[in-house]
Amino acid sequence: MSPANQPRQTKAERTAAAREKARQIREEQLKREKRNKLLLRWGVVAALVAVVAVVALVVTTSLRQNAPIADTGPRAANSNQYGGVTLGKGTEVTAVPASTVDVASVPAPTSQPTAGQPASAPGVEASPAGEPVKVVLYIDFICPACKQFEATYGEKLTQLRDEGKVTVEYRAIGFLDRQSTTNYSSRAANAAACVVNSTPQHYAAFVDELMAQQPAEGGAGLSDDKLKEIARGLGATIDQCVEDKTYRPMVKYDTQLASASGVTGTPTAFVDGKQWGIGESAQQGFDQFVDAAVAAKVPAAA
Repeated sequence: MSPANQPRQTKAERTAAAREKARQIREEQLKREKRNKLLLRWGVVAALVAVVAVVALVVTTSLRQNAPIADTGPRAANSNQYGGVTLGKGTEVTAVPASTVDVASVPAPTSQPTAGQPASAPGVEASPAGEPVKVVLYIDFICPACKQFEATYGEKLTQLRDEGKVTVEYRAIGFLDRQSTTNYSSRAANAAACVVNSTPQHYAAFVDELMAQQPAEGGAGLSDDKLKEIARGLGATIDQCVEDKTYRPMVKYDTQLASASGVTGTPTAFVDGKQWGIGESAQQGFDQFVDAAVAAKVPAAA
């Protein structure tokens, strides 16, 4: 039968058909709303799971980075008993055998120096006659003044090192751990110790990079992954050493030794046994202070 010959629906049939169509539309709408609600709920659940995962990672990382550090442990090769790494010409680092540290052996603190008096830091005495002037620098990798010091005098010290006129000994400590949420000062010092232990030829460049990429105080500081990445970029692989916090006991020891010796801040600089910024040198730039020491050494070396 063709559509033209189909019987015309009665009013009641048309009404029933319209109601059925409306019912179907309502059911489809209800199904869509139900699906949307389920999707929204699952989306919220997924978001919460993601947030919980991130929070858990942050908390776990924070707990790991802020976990108590042992009082005993290894000292990195090429780091002396005071925590110093001595740079000579180019990438030359004075070789020192690996050893151990024990915080219990840190001497009792000396009385803090009064204004204008030098700290009693060990191992900063003048080098023998005829040898390069001995420069010793206490630094902290999150210390803005240390970064400024390097920016101002680093090129000068590198030039004098390459000319054989000075050696520069860096003593990295963790005085400013409180200025980050992850003990960045000590983590960075540990990473530097990892570098000097395995690839001492990259130590100077690593120190330069840590200063160049110094994070702001008050934050988390560079992550361990970033520290490892910087080292890899220079040709040093320190991943496991950083993960294991291998030299954190060493940094702890060196920091307490510096404090016990009257070092009260960073940078603290000694040139052939004399502390810069103390007495007459308070009126001199560090470059002038070093030049004077080099000039005084020349007659003895002649």
